[in-house]
Amino acid sequence: MKKIIITIDGWSSCGKSTLAKQLAKKLGYVYIDSGAMYRAITLFFLRNHINWSDKLAVTAALKSIVIDFEYNENSRQSEILLNDENVEYLIRDLVVAEKVSEVATIKEVRDFAVAQQQKMGEKKGIVMDGRDIGTTVFPNAEFKIFMTADITTRVERRFKEMVEKNPNVTFEEVKKNLEMRDYIDSNREISPLKKAEDAIELDNTSLTMEQQLAFALKLAKEKMGQ
Repeated sequence: MKKIIITIDGWSSCGKSTLAKQLAKKLGYVYIDSGAMYRAITLFFLRNHINWSDKLAVTAALKSIVIDFEYNENSRQSEILLNDENVEYLIRDLVVAEKVSEVATIKEVRDFAVAQQQKMGEKKGIVMDGRDIGTTVFPNAEFKIFMTADITTRVERRFKEMVEKNPNVTFEEVKKNLEMRDYIDSNREISPLKKAEDAIELDNTSLTMEQQLAFALKLAKEKMGQ
């Protein structure tokens, strides 16, 4: 079967990364977490007190950023490196989550990330998830999925994930953060979140991880066999 590019876009906390990782593992493809790339950039900006409203400051800062992925044998998944430092868990902090949508709206940041993502996809055989992968990064991808779920389900999922790392976080804080990210993602001027015309919608509100994987895997294999 031929190698293809698989894109998974959708709203926050819809399980995009989970499905992308499972799909990549089943197909023997490389998984690239585009959201982690923006989180890593945000972490760098926060650590170095970069004023991201200053175009010159952003452009200069991006020249000091090198992003890569490495495979962790213990966790059996790809983890992100920021200037050779593994920041896979640091980028999941709520402070980063609260700012990442702002940073991701910056044209220079998106141009930087998209260029790296497109280079990673030159050999195909990849699964990438994010907000604009099927519309901007790989508009000609052979298989596109757009994931959604109702807001209550998404908040519950996000809260469960966050409370394990930060027991002090509240349900309302998570809900507010998710609603803010939804608004910014769908209303930003550059590459707003939207479903690609040729994407298959996957509403997983009532689906188990096994069910959504089976659904995506069947369609992916059909695309690979064409």
